[in-house]
Formats: sequence, C-alpha cells, structure tokens
Amino acid sequence: MSDRNYVASLHKGLQVLTCFGRQHARLTVSEVARRTDTTPASARRSLLTLQALGYLDSDGKHYWMLPRSLLVAHAFLASRPMPSLAQPLLDSLSERTRESASLGQLLDGDAIIVGRSTARRSLSTGLGIGSRLPAYCSAIGRALLSGLPAREAERRLRAMPRPALTPQTVVELPRLLEMLARCREEGWAYSDGELEIGVRSMAVPVRDRRGEVTAAMSIAVRIERMGMQEFRDAFLSSLMRARKTLEDRLFPA
Repeated sequence: MSDRNYVASLHKGLQVLTCFGRQHARLTVSEVARRTDTTPASARRSLLTLQALGYLDSDGKHYWMLPRSLLVAHAFLASRPMPSLAQPLLDSLSERTRESASLGQLLDGDAIIVGRSTARRSLSTGLGIGSRLPAYCSAIGRALLSGLPAREAERRLRAMPRPALTPQTVVELPRLLEMLARCREEGWAYSDGELEIGVRSMAVPVRDRRGEVTAAMSIAVRIERMGMQEFRDAFLSSLMRARKTLEDRLFPA
C-alpha cells in the first residue's frame, strides 16, 4: 500500500499477534515468519516488540500470548453494540434448544465468531469468540456470503482455498453458488457434516434496515440427535425469531 499514512510496521505487528491459535499456541520465529508471510528478521522484530509491550512472552525459542492480548478483543466487544445485544438472545436460544448458538461476521474468507453460547458441546474442536470458520463450508459462512452481490460472492469463493474437510464437504463452485442462491431465496443456509463429521448446522442472515447482511446467527446439533429435516422443523423458527429480535434491537425503526 502506497498511502503515506499507512504504517507497515503496525500491520506486521498485528499479523504476528493474530497468527497464534489453538493449534499454534507456541511458535518460533521461523514459524511466525511462515504464517505471516514475512522474513524471519521482520517477524523477530515484531515478536520482540510485542514481548517488550507485554503482549507475548518467550523462553528464548518459542513465543506465546499473554493476558494483555485480551485487551484488544475486549475493546471490540465493549465498544460495539452487536455482541452485547446478541448475547442474551444467544443464551436464550441455546437454553431453549440445548444446543450451541453463535453470531458471526465475514472476515476475508472466514466467518469470525463475535458471540457464542453453549448449552452442550456440539463441535469437538470447541468454538469461542474469535474463532474462525471457513465461509465456504460452514452454515454461518454461507449465510454471510449469500448477502453479497452474486458476482462478489463468486469472486470470493474462487479466491479462497476450499479443501474437503470431511467426505461430505461441498467444494465444487457450481454447487456452492447454488447453495448461496437457495439461501437468498429461502432465507437460511445449512452445513451437514461438512465442517466436522457428526455435526450439522443452520444459519440465518442478520440484516440492517437497508436489507444488507451485517452478520449471521447459527445453531448446531449432533447428527445422531436428529435428522436434517427434523433439525430444521424443530429449530429454524426459533432461530429466525432470535434473528428478528436482534435486528429490531440493532436497527430500530
């Protein structure tokens, strides 16, 4: 980026700070460089700066995150109305259905979870606020993609990696585009054993007063508990009511 107001070092530092995760809790300089697509020298400078500021710690070889990093997430959650308004609705939905409910927004090729309530553990990987789900094969991601203009949604799908995470994962572009078109028409999206074997989910888009999709709300269930049609019949209306309440609170007439 050529904008003179753009601070490249800040960009690199934030890339480093967000490259840690559940499967990457302790990283070396070379691993950070690879995950952020930077040179080891650049990654090392960012790591040492973040360590000096108290965001990371190190044993001299590996680096890991410290509680100060939570200040970044807390600033978002505390300053934006959507997570706080959605949380009691997610809690109520989860309590009624005894399943997990989530709220997500689109971030690059993923759906990032900004609200979460869990009555029972549906996903074995364990989702939380800040978790990212691939948009192409998650119900919440498909609901978000369906809110984009058709050409933009297709462009994003073409650009993102689409590995088959399970034998059921739909990765073919024509089929995915059909799913998005169906979501636009019917108002809900689903993922049936595509993100994780044994888990099915459905999601509905959250729209502002102009009809633009700003988020999506989802619910997930273990496959052995109920079939897809039974899942839809049992929970879709509750999910849509929770979505409507959130829209009314976020975007009052």
